[in-house]
Amino acid sequence: MLAGCSETRCRIHAHFDLRRDCGIQLRGRVSQGLTNLKNDIEAVDLFCGAAGLSWGLKKSGITIAAGIDLDPACQFPFEKNIGAPFLQLDVGSLSNEAVAELFSSKVRVLAGCAPCQPFSGYTTRRRAIDPRWQLLLEFLRIAEGVKPEIVTLENVPRLAHLPLWTTFVSRLEAAGYHVTWGILDAAQYGVPQNRRRLVLLGSRFGKIDLPKAKKSTAPTVRSAISGLRGISAGKKNENDPLHAARALTARNLARIRIARPAGTWKEWPKHMRAACHTSEKGRTYPSVYGRMSWDKPAPTITTQFYGFGNGRFGHPDQDRAITLREGSLLQSFPKSFKFAEDGLRVNFRAIGRLIGNAVPPALAQAIGKAIVDHVRQRR
Repeated sequence: MLAGCSETRCRIHAHFDLRRDCGIQLRGRVSQGLTNLKNDIEAVDLFCGAAGLSWGLKKSGITIAAGIDLDPACQFPFEKNIGAPFLQLDVGSLSNEAVAELFSSKVRVLAGCAPCQPFSGYTTRRRAIDPRWQLLLEFLRIAEGVKPEIVTLENVPRLAHLPLWTTFVSRLEAAGYHVTWGILDAAQYGVPQNRRRLVLLGSRFGKIDLPKAKKSTAPTVRSAISGLRGISAGKKNENDPLHAARALTARNLARIRIARPAGTWKEWPKHMRAACHTSEKGRTYPSVYGRMSWDKPAPTITTQFYGFGNGRFGHPDQDRAITLREGSLLQSFPKSFKFAEDGLRVNFRAIGRLIGNAVPPALAQAIGKAIVDHVRQRR
């Protein structure tokens, strides 16, 4: 039973259209209407974002009980594509009891990708715990309190070099988990993109293995986006609102016309270089204002991949930055995935953030398969 009548618990009940008092049990209600399950493994996705992680877990055969995120923009893509409830809540406000009641199956998975910005800009020499790291510790608090059978976490590789990570892993092990973690490149798991990520799996059943990389050659930019209709900078495909390219200034249009795939701005005439290229810091970023190569995986897709000056985000042969649709395909989202309601004006910044922050679904599916295989073996 849910103890007390906290605001957070009431909001959870309201989200599932429960009309009775706050002492009612949620167990079983979340999964009401879900049929034909391949197995009895069920996940709650913390910091769910646009549902990249949940999409992959679901494709592997895991039922998604709920997704939780503070960003309201995540609700539509999560509920539309996953078909599970979305809770717009601060994970720090969730009690362990409230999270436990979201599950209804025998094998529970607590999954999440805590926002990585607090970790990505820190050096390994930094020792003090930054207040923004609290979100990772909230995931740990819930894991220790709820004790789901499986936990999985995805984040930036730099996190593994921080003292906080040692504490995180040690406390999971103390809570009864067999923990395995490593740095995986998404390109080895069917994602047409070089994206190195820290992936952790923990199991209360016993030793659990990280997903095995595919033996086939990594998919390329060509394999992901070459079939899309060509468009110009500042234009869009009327049949696909996300296949829209940002406009370029005359200066940047001239720059992309002289840029070659896999080349750098160092090859340009000096009068064509941007001001940032002349600074000491700028000289260490040769990919800025670069074109992608057709026959290689894309570079890491960031939240601003739709801007030519934000990285190697120039189309391989069209004079423009890649579109939102191309970015989503390079993240391994299916073309059918919905990020916004039909008919609404396309917001590059909002949708770019959802796409760039997402766990690549193909990588998530590999993680999900590793969990499903582990559970079946241990049972």
